[in-house]
This record gives sequence, structure tokens and C-alpha cells, in this order.
Amino acid sequence: MKKLTALTLSIVLAFSLAGCSNTQQNDTDISNTESASLESEEAEGSSILIAYFTYGENAELPNDVDASSSASIQIFNGEVTGNTGVMAHMIAEASGGELFSIRTVEPYPDSYDDTIDVGQSEKNNGIRPELSAHIENLDQYDTVFVGFPNWWYGMPMVMYSFFDEYDFSGKTVIPFCTSGGSAFSDAIEEIKDMEPDADVLDGLHIGGSSVTDAESRVNEWVAELGLSK
Repeated sequence: MKKLTALTLSIVLAFSLAGCSNTQQNDTDISNTESASLESEEAEGSSILIAYFTYGENAELPNDVDASSSASIQIFNGEVTGNTGVMAHMIAEASGGELFSIRTVEPYPDSYDDTIDVGQSEKNNGIRPELSAHIENLDQYDTVFVGFPNWWYGMPMVMYSFFDEYDFSGKTVIPFCTSGGSAFSDAIEEIKDMEPDADVLDGLHIGGSSVTDAESRVNEWVAELGLSK
């Protein structure tokens, strides 16, 4: 009887230990699954940012403005933007990157000619306009496209405000530019000086009058960079 009881207890104990082991294994599996799920959620979101300044999104324009009102005003996907904004949206569609519109606290005039005069005054007086929008998750991005129009043979002064605010060390910075014909002027060298620890590439310039027909060129450029989605 004692031998039988001992045998029975041994069998019960063995099953109990096996069950405990399975429970621990299941708990570990669940924990690993939850961890993998959290890592997947944290990995969501693009590592590419397209930051751009464009006249059409920084001017006091009437509600009924259309693209015919100025050569620098464009309508893209039903929204008012500018030549550089159109190019930025094309890059975003080609790369899957996230857009960030660089905005100023003080808007520019509704006349492009008046805006150019303001831009000249800012440059002559070293005025760096205050930014009204800010990138909150810069660490998420490995690659940052930075776009702007060429004003007075260089970047608009707001771009100096932008580079003053952010440190792109360790990131790849890819400029893009629209203009009437001056291309980047000295902008790329200036960006390299302001962001010495970033890998600043040569970038792409497209003439303002050609930007609405530049989608295939932009797609080709993004593919050459190895950044197509």
C-alpha cells in the first residue's frame, strides 16, 4: 500500500511539474509576443522626413486663391502650396517620408513681388524669422530632405532659423530647391557649414516653371538615392 501511494504521489508530482513548466513556457511565449508587438509599434513611422519652406503656405492669401494668381502659387491635391511644396509632396509620395512644412510666425504678403522685397530686407538686415512650427520627434528620422526656394541668390532667411534650431548630426541631409534659374547658389555649402556633423548631399534643383511636370524626374532621383518606398 505504501509503495502504491508513493507511486501515485510521484505521478501526480510529475504532472504538476510538467504543467508548471508548460505554464512558464506559455507565459514566456506571451511575454515575447507582447515584446515583439511593442517593438513593431515603436518601429512604425517613416525614418524619412521632408522639411520644406514654400511661399504658398506662408503668405496671407485670400480663401479663393488659385494657381493662376501667381507663378509661385500651386494647388496640389486640392491644397494651396508653392513650387517647393509641390516638389516636397512628390518626394513624399516617392519615398513614403513624412512631410513637415516650415512656417513663420509672421506671414508674408499676398503679393509674391512684395514677398521678394521682404525677403531682400530680411537678408540685408540679417533677420531670421521666428518659426511657428517645430519638429517634435527628430530622433526618429535618419534621412532629412530639406527644401526651399532660392531668394536673392541663396536660401530664404527662415532657413537659417531652421538650421539654428536643429542639430542634424549623424543624419543624411538632402537639399532640394526651386528657383527661376539660380539653382542652389551657395546654399549647399552653407548647409554643410551649419551642420558639419551631418552627411549633406548635393541635392536636386528644379526650375519653378517646370515643377508641376517634374514627378518622373523626382521619382528617378529618389530611386537613385535608394530611398524609393
